[in-house]
Amino acid sequence: MEIVISHQNKKIHPHKFTMWVAISSIIMMFAGLTSAYIVKSSQASWQQVEVPKIFWYSTIVILISSLTIQMALRSFKDREMNRYRLLISITAFLGISFVTLQWFGFQHLWNSGVQLKGSGAGQFLYVIAGLHALHVLGGIIALIVMLIKAFFGKSKTYSSVGIEVASTYWHFVDALWLYLLVFFMWIG
Repeated sequence: MEIVISHQNKKIHPHKFTMWVAISSIIMMFAGLTSAYIVKSSQASWQQVEVPKIFWYSTIVILISSLTIQMALRSFKDREMNRYRLLISITAFLGISFVTLQWFGFQHLWNSGVQLKGSGAGQFLYVIAGLHALHVLGGIIALIVMLIKAFFGKSKTYSSVGIEVASTYWHFVDALWLYLLVFFMWIG
């Protein structure tokens, strides 16, 4: 009796591969920035800063958005397009809400005297949290494009690759924000 073992080609989709390369690059950038923060914080002129409370609200918002995008992915795979459209819309709205809350946090910092001059945690907070917000904005743009396609697009194929990539990226920016918030609370 002969046993034949079949190995299917398990190639990663090019869009998923590109996303993972981008995520790796982003991780390296934020690792470098947080490492620089640690090194600079030992200087005598270093000034501590308290993270605005509104950043906690933005954290809740982005955590909820991670849940809604996961539900959107499930709805897409189950071909529940009305539910998918609703959930992807909610996720985009929550993403915009996150960035808006971050903006208010930055305004609070600025109005309380934490500005871009000098040496201290505030300057790093602006740069690091600001770069994170820019990455979230990129995700929001992708969500809006997917939303437009969900409502107006006519496709002959039904592929979940786009929502899978968006979902993975969205979970990544969520986890990255949690890391940054804990970092600033613990190290900062």
